Amino acid sequence: MAQESKNRISFSGRVKDELRKKDFTAYEKVINIGNVDSKDFKTRSFIRGRFLNSGSVTDPKKDYHLEFVCDDAVDADRISDGLGSFGLEPRIMDRNGHLVVYLKDAAQISDVLNLIGAVDGLMEFENVRILKEVSEKVNRRVNCETANLQRTVSAGIRQVADIELIERELGLRKIDPGLREIAEKRLEDPNASLTELAERLSEPIGKSGANHRMRKLASIADGIRKKIAEGV
Repeated sequence: MAQESKNRISFSGRVKDELRKKDFTAYEKVINIGNVDSKDFKTRSFIRGRFLNSGSVTDPKKDYHLEFVCDDAVDADRISDGLGSFGLEPRIMDRNGHLVVYLKDAAQISDVLNLIGAVDGLMEFENVRILKEVSEKVNRRVNCETANLQRTVSAGIRQVADIELIERELGLRKIDPGLREIAEKRLEDPNASLTELAERLSEPIGKSGANHRMRKLASIADGIRKKIAEGV
């Protein structure tokens, strides 16, 4: 039941609940190992208070966004300067007549959660961020490999069409032995990459050499198509 209740509360609400329950005088002493800078302490307290009063942070599963809705320009500048003193780079926008100080960078949002003392919120945020980054990397890799495979298959289909035309109209026996061998290898495996075909030759060659032979076959096929079109 406790977990279900927690899940019903927004991420921003959970962060605020955590902050309201903490003794931050003790917390600041712990994280600064007993060497609390008065100005730093006051800035943290100010940012924490403004977050509790008019701040919010979007669930990282949906988007990266943390903001403070400000009372006026002075308030906006003070919040922005306070965040800036910790090396952060907030932006200010006007939303329906209200100035809003906000951050969209995930790493900087993590820093804000850390400096206001939302340790549990920070851990939850970072767990989601790490999973999203891993997922994005995997998706990019899969998309890249899929695109490469599609290019290989498309090239293979074109090459098979060229070779079949040459075989039908001219005969593979009438072309250069090196071209004939790679043409036969392509017909055996339309989906193989050029590198794979090159390695299967009786005298293996490099990818560039295989590509050169395929271009020659394409040129022969284009010549045949031209003659057919001209009725020769």
